[in-house]
Amino acid sequence: MKTFLLALLAFATVSSAFLLPRSGSAQDASHRIAVVAKRFEFSPGDVTVKKGVPITLALTSQDADHGLKFKELNVNISAKKGHTSEVTFTPDKVGTFTGQCSVFCGSGHGSMRLTLHVTE
Repeated sequence: MKTFLLALLAFATVSSAFLLPRSGSAQDASHRIAVVAKRFEFSPGDVTVKKGVPITLALTSQDADHGLKFKELNVNISAKKGHTSEVTFTPDKVGTFTGQCSVFCGSGHGSMRLTLHVTE
């Protein structure tokens, strides 16, 4: 009986991928970028994205509370120690933008930067 239920569950999971309606297109989906913050750096420290394509920044803080702010893009996110926070936004201008830690985290706080390149 247990084997039958597992097989039924597997079939339902696989078949639902083909039977459920899909809304929107692949372009509507956001790109997820995982960023790890720790004293006193972001990893990765350099990210390239496309203008007009939604992105989700997932900020994970390893050792203290940290934040990431891109003033020119009106993006600000913070994560508590050991947690992940996410923000989704659509870059609306081309350029190179410097994000900085927005939560004071110690003596190297001012040097915590992430460069975001937005291309056409």
